Amino acid sequence: MQSFFKLAQTRRSTRKYKLDAIPADVIKKLQQVLLMSPASKRSNPWEFIFVDDQELLASLAECKPHGASFVKDAPLAVVVIADPTKSDVWVEDTSIASIYVQLAAEDLGLGSCWVQIRKRTHASGVMSSEVVKALLQIPSNFEVESIISIGYKNESRSEFDLEKLQYDKLHTNKYLKQ
Repeated sequence: MQSFFKLAQTRRSTRKYKLDAIPADVIKKLQQVLLMSPASKRSNPWEFIFVDDQELLASLAECKPHGASFVKDAPLAVVVIADPTKSDVWVEDTSIASIYVQLAAEDLGLGSCWVQIRKRTHASGVMSSEVVKALLQIPSNFEVESIISIGYKNESRSEFDLEKLQYDKLHTNKYLKQ
């Protein structure tokens, strides 16, 4: 296990994956991490759909015109959904879960990439979330936040250079315009 600092420094979005399947024990760890994800008042409005069927992955890759095509080449995708009647902060709760699974994937030697679904539109003009709901038979009372593609990396990206971070975005005690 990496230190959290090193994990944050090395995790970068991965859009190119090897064809290798992810072992069941690794998937189980990803599932457990998601179920441990924080939620406001422990309301747990989120649910997760693990997709490893190649036809479904190819269909999910077409849920919006830009920024999802690589899902078809991933061996696994996690669709993050929520019942908004369970929490008024379901967007935040699902966002936290989405990043949790990405950090867990990195720690387990996998790459990942967040595909934003909420408030995105399919090429037909229908909301991307409605396309995903139809594909995966998600009940209408649920909302779709994201799809997280996961797989063994088939590309390498350098870690964050600490000297090049945007330190001007940090403020102490009050906002100081630079």
